[in-house]
Amino acid sequence: MTNSLRPHGHSGTPLPQAREPAAETPASRSPRSPLPASPRTAASAPAPAAPERQRDAFFDNAKYLAIVLVAMGHAWEPLTDTGRTAEALYMTVYTFHMPAFILISGYFSRSFDMRPDRLRRLITGVAVPYVLFEVAYTFFKRWADDDPTQPISLLDPWYLTWFLIALFVWRLTTPLWKIVRWPVPLALAIAVLASVSPDIGDDLDLQRVLQFLPFFVVGLCMKPEHFQLLRHRTVRLLALPVFAGALAVAYWAAPRMNTAWFYHRDSAQELGAPWWAGAVMTLALFGASIVLTACFFAWVPRRRMWFTVLGAGTLYGYLLHGFLAKGSRFWGWYDDYAWLREPYGQVLVTLVAAVVVTLLCTPPVRRVFRFAMEPTMAWAFKRDAAELARDRTADRSVKSPV
Repeated sequence: MTNSLRPHGHSGTPLPQAREPAAETPASRSPRSPLPASPRTAASAPAPAAPERQRDAFFDNAKYLAIVLVAMGHAWEPLTDTGRTAEALYMTVYTFHMPAFILISGYFSRSFDMRPDRLRRLITGVAVPYVLFEVAYTFFKRWADDDPTQPISLLDPWYLTWFLIALFVWRLTTPLWKIVRWPVPLALAIAVLASVSPDIGDDLDLQRVLQFLPFFVVGLCMKPEHFQLLRHRTVRLLALPVFAGALAVAYWAAPRMNTAWFYHRDSAQELGAPWWAGAVMTLALFGASIVLTACFFAWVPRRRMWFTVLGAGTLYGYLLHGFLAKGSRFWGWYDDYAWLREPYGQVLVTLVAAVVVTLLCTPPVRRVFRFAMEPTMAWAFKRDAAELARDRTADRSVKSPV
């Protein structure tokens, strides 16, 4: 990538705006051919290719590292009862890995509106994969867990598919967050109310949709200069003691705290706590998550790395690694192989999780599963009037000699 950022100092190239690619412009005439091409030549010449949107290495690096932490967290979950250290690591990572991923999703949703082409992309890139993977996970559970009664329910997301339905809802509400005066406080208020409302139920996993909402809204409100602030050397140095302090707090809280708070999928009453604890924990975890997410971003490389290209396939890694993560529980690997709970076994589990999710983000895997993750589905949509008008204008400009 030609616009990669230098890792130190203030003088690097600023982060690019999250925007749609620029409209195609006519090619400049060559200095050796000052005269315009003839009508016949212009009509027969192929149309110039649309400029390819440049990807920023920082965000691709951040997405890849976040998805690796997600996979590691899922691999650590059965190990949290082996000791306080494992549980402390688990709690620390769960404090910021999904908030970081959601914040980036919000940042790149800033240009979303109800334009037909963006709605089509939302359907094909989020809604369709949700339906396909919800069905696939259901059949997988029926087979791997020997549970033929597991129903197919598009209203009750199972395991990892909650993120897709949440992203669908969040992105649809983007225009609303653009017009309110205090979007982040409003989103926090909604999250607090959700955490004290046990009657919300499991439909569309609304507890998670609402309790994770503030991180998406923070991403919507962020600008490139906010990420620039994290490049300062002082911020990077402060991030180290902050992470160390977070691990120390997590080590102290491990035997005292219910880790289900980090999932944001239940109300306080459902976790056996008084209603007011929901408000306190929602605000406290939001603050801790924002701080650790900022520390995480401070150490994400700004230049192209060997794994930068994998940042474009993180949703593939996220959804596909769930089959192995759940299969390991269904098939009793953690129970049958007790050595996995030993320190060297935990290290091996961590490395395997990182390697597996890395492979699932690679271009060959993306090509195989693109039919499910990024279907074009041109047959399902009619072309809107504006798009047809643009095509007619382009055709007339090619045929006209002036």
